[in-house]
Amino acid sequence: MLNNETPKSENKREAKGHKTEFQLRAKPEGTTTVIHVARTAKVVKGGKRFGFRALVVVGDGNGKVGVAIGKANQVQFAVSKAEFQARKNSVKFPIVNDTIPHEVLGKFGSSSVWMKPAAPGTGVIAGAAVRLILEAAGIKNILSKSIGSTNSCNLAYATMEALKLLKSKEAVLTSRGKQTAAEVPAEETPAVAK
Repeated sequence: MLNNETPKSENKREAKGHKTEFQLRAKPEGTTTVIHVARTAKVVKGGKRFGFRALVVVGDGNGKVGVAIGKANQVQFAVSKAEFQARKNSVKFPIVNDTIPHEVLGKFGSSSVWMKPAAPGTGVIAGAAVRLILEAAGIKNILSKSIGSTNSCNLAYATMEALKLLKSKEAVLTSRGKQTAAEVPAEETPAVAK
């Protein structure tokens, strides 16, 4: 009896189209921190369907930070969705001497977060969600107080609203139509009487 079967190695067909070489994406810079993970339940006809909600902060440590919520059936997927949204909706704000430039109050829902610049060596005086956001943003000295609801999602978004309100001294002067000390020409500066 003759064996008419072809070996398995010859049976493989070539894939149609051009062969594409996959390139590994460069990992985005910055740190990713999970603030809170909650298990959610939906009651359906057959019982309960469980899911997960993740609150994630992404920061580069140099005044750029983003916060987002991701929902999925697995924690890993919820975190990755939240991380993607946080990078997409990140906010850039000025940092002066490792602290914020001025006092600010951010509100979101029934939560409010008050922040004030602090002297060097003070550290980050803040609650759980607010602290993680400020540390991810690169702030080393700050005083803060959470007012109202202590819901971690609302506190995180209130902190982001406060950071959006921050402006540098130069930005305020230009918005008022005034020149900064660096922009004033040498001949216009008043002569000092001797």
